[in-house]
Parts: sequence; C-alpha cells; structure tokens
Amino acid sequence: MKLTRDGVAYRVACDLPDGSYVNLGIGIPTLVSSYLSPEKEIMFHSENGILGMGPIAAPGTEDVDLINAGKQYVTMLPGGSFFDHPMSFAMVRGGHITHTVLGALEVAANGDLANWRTPGEKVPGVGGAMDLAFGIKNVWVTTTHVTNKGKPKILKACTLPLTAPHCVKRIYTDMALIDVTPEGLLLREVAPGIEVADVLANTDAPLKVAKDCQAMAIPENIRGVALAAA
Repeated sequence: MKLTRDGVAYRVACDLPDGSYVNLGIGIPTLVSSYLSPEKEIMFHSENGILGMGPIAAPGTEDVDLINAGKQYVTMLPGGSFFDHPMSFAMVRGGHITHTVLGALEVAANGDLANWRTPGEKVPGVGGAMDLAFGIKNVWVTTTHVTNKGKPKILKACTLPLTAPHCVKRIYTDMALIDVTPEGLLLREVAPGIEVADVLANTDAPLKVAKDCQAMAIPENIRGVALAAA
C-alpha cells in the first residue's frame, strides 16, 4: 500500500536531526512540521520571511496575517521571528539553513532536480527553489514515485527544465526512501506492504538495494491509499 501525503511527511520528520534549521517547500513538505517529535528542537523556515514556524493551523484557529510560502495558515513557536525577503534569502545563500525539503516533478540518478515547470503549463516562475537547491547543503525531496499517468519520476536523466543540478541528497516517495550517493541511487526503505520489486519496476534509473533495506516504520493511522500525483 502506498503512503498518504501525511505518511511521507511523517517519514521525513523522523530523519530531521535535532538542532537543525529546515526550510519547507510547497506541497507535501509543508506537512512535515505537524509530525515533529517533541523531543527535537528544530527551527522551520519559510522563504516568505518566517523562522520558528509551527504546524499548519487547525481549522478555526487561523491568523490571516500568518501564512507560509504556500499560502497556508500556519502557527508560530516561542522564539519565532519575522523578516523581509532579503534577510530570508541571505539565510539561504549564506548557508545558515541546514536542510530543505522540496517537492519534485523529476529527480535524476545524479541528483539533478526538476520541480518548477511542465510542458504546456503556464507558471509564474521558479520562485525561490533555485536558491534553496543551490544554497542549502542537504536537499531532500518528497514526491509520488510515479506520475498520474504511471510514468516514473526517478529517471536516468531529467526531461523537464532543471531547478538545479547535482543537489538532491535523499528522495522520499509514497513507495520508498532512496539515497543519492556518489555510486548511484540506493534503496534504503520501502513503504509498508510494498515489495522491493515494485519499487524497481517503477524506477527508471538504476537502483541498488541496501543490504539492510527494510519496511518504513509508519503508524497505522497515517498509512493509506495512493496519494495524488504531486
């Protein structure tokens, strides 16, 4: 069974190290802050000018002046702060943000990322994604393993316009957790109920299987059916 969007976000939250400063991109990444362990102290960054962002606001508690880069209502944690765009991107370009979690349309075997444009669709532009992909050391992506037409998103080489080359370190999908290594892609974990053979069959790029490859530890209440292509 493929993971829900929340299932993917939960798995990312489990890996974020204590003390990290983490930018959350639009889409699945915005859910990550809702699954952070209370034992971890992590500062979430949103490129529109927030540091210390908390979970998505519960219905009925929204503050119309408090939104993330994806225009979702969010909460703030004690010690959080607000600032303008130049300051926000100075944090990114200056190497002060340790991780970013971004959505992906395609990821190549060498870590190339395409996440901003598809043929025939009008888009406002790449936004801050290029800065994030170039300026932050640990780039993790979240995505469905295949498109809504069943085509693999993890490819030998990207076919869409690149956001940045050689930047992705780790890939979280509704089927698997894959590391991008100098030796190629390495399958670390599979979603509960998913077989290694299923992942291999739905991945275009060569994929090695780690000797200790195992099923993801995902709570039953956030497992589920396939999530919509993102």
